[in-house]
Amino acid sequence: MNDHATAAFALPLDEANPTPLYLQLQQSIEDAVRKGSLKADDALPGERDLAKQLGISRVTVRKAITGLVKKGVLVQRWGSGTFIAPQMRLEQPLSRLSSFTDDMSARGLQSSAVLLSRSTGQASPDELMALGLSPGETVSRVNRLRMANDIPMAIEHAVLPSRFLPDPALVKQSLYSALHEQGCMPTRALQRLHAVLLNEEQASLLHVQPQSPALYIERRSFTATGEVVEFTSSYYRGDAYDFVAELTISQPERIHHDDA
Repeated sequence: MNDHATAAFALPLDEANPTPLYLQLQQSIEDAVRKGSLKADDALPGERDLAKQLGISRVTVRKAITGLVKKGVLVQRWGSGTFIAPQMRLEQPLSRLSSFTDDMSARGLQSSAVLLSRSTGQASPDELMALGLSPGETVSRVNRLRMANDIPMAIEHAVLPSRFLPDPALVKQSLYSALHEQGCMPTRALQRLHAVLLNEEQASLLHVQPQSPALYIERRSFTATGEVVEFTSSYYRGDAYDFVAELTISQPERIHHDDA
């Protein structure tokens, strides 16, 4: 992998060129990404190896890589190295209730999920409050890593009353497909989101560095009769997702002039 990555951009760097060597290296890597010679998740050699192969200093290599990380071309993963960042940036409407699977399919992307854990049991106090349940009621929990074209995009923690989802194993690819089969498809939802920094475990799952920015979203979905069918909390990669909302502009109130 490293040899392939180096061959993709290892053009001769020209010390006589007035453009600094670190900028030449950045340009070479960016050109390789644009041409498809380097693809998302391709690994770069380590700084020492890259400097030796290109005949430049480690300081120059480090400066080039730091700049490309800031530009979003590269990502550095804790304990793993430097990789080509996902070259996709998804716009997710906030005004439409849809599943991750449907969202990715609409974009021509292949969605998948890695099961992190699933369980059933009595609802915790926080789950009771979020779902509007009575003490002693049980819930199903499904925690998954959501992928698009095999690139990790989001960590998703879903909790549902057991009367709507008696067995979390019923969730295969799409949670909403499972709810549809159970006859309890949600019809509306409330979402709240804010920016967070990923801890080491979350960053490792999403293939980014710890303390990378992410969007944290809580969603409560309701049936047509107003019951809470789902409480899902998710962490979306900040380098791959934009959430957009269409707003209507209210007309200014008519100003009444006093003719008296």
